[in-house]
This record gives sequence, structure tokens and C-alpha cells, in this order.
Amino acid sequence: MADASSHLLHGLRALVVEDEAVISFLLEDMLGELGAGDVRHGASVRAALSALDAAAPDFAVLDVNLGGERVYPVAERLEKDGVPFVFITGYGKSGIDARWAEKAVIQKPFNLDSLTTALRTLLNR
Repeated sequence: MADASSHLLHGLRALVVEDEAVISFLLEDMLGELGAGDVRHGASVRAALSALDAAAPDFAVLDVNLGGERVYPVAERLEKDGVPFVFITGYGKSGIDARWAEKAVIQKPFNLDSLTTALRTLLNR
């Protein structure tokens, strides 16, 4: 699937909000394989909101639990700004507050295929 999808994100800017560095950089590598042009990181709500103040991404991938802090203020900001996003969590859909139940959730552990499928749906590609 990666070969056919190597241009899925061609030139798009991504924001990855994830507190575990290994997962954050894994996501950066995967998004790069899919053609993302720029991947920025935020390991906390504060860092993610600062990144959004600096420049709007084309889409975002949000870990729900950032060291005990919920990512929902970032989701609210993205929604207000019209930026599509997906959640990632080890708890699946049951780990998402009811307010966000309609949003796509990628279950940890994930792979390139599950990320690709979610992003293709998210971006209507």
C-alpha cells in the first residue's frame, strides 16, 4: 500500500501531537513515506497550541493522552480553524470523550496501512 500511497500527502503540512518521542518520530517517518512535506511536533497541549499559533497545518494526528493531559483543547482549536485531524490511542474508540465520538480513531499499536487508510478517509483522497 505504501508504494501506491507515496503521494497521498504530497506537500501537505502535518502536526503530530504525541508525548512519546519514539512514536512521534515513527509517525513523522510514516507521514514522510506518504509524501508529507513538513511534519511539526508537539508533546503537550501547550506546545501544540504554540505550533498552531506559528503556522496552520493541513491536518493533524493527536494522541489523546499526553502524560495525563487530554489533547481536547488542541482538537477544539483545530475544529474551530477547520483543520482535519485523527486521534490515536491505545484505548480505541472507548478512550475518546463522547463529544468526539464521530472522529476517526487509530488504535495503537498502528502500522503504515492503518494510518494510510485513516488519512485517506480524513482527507477524502
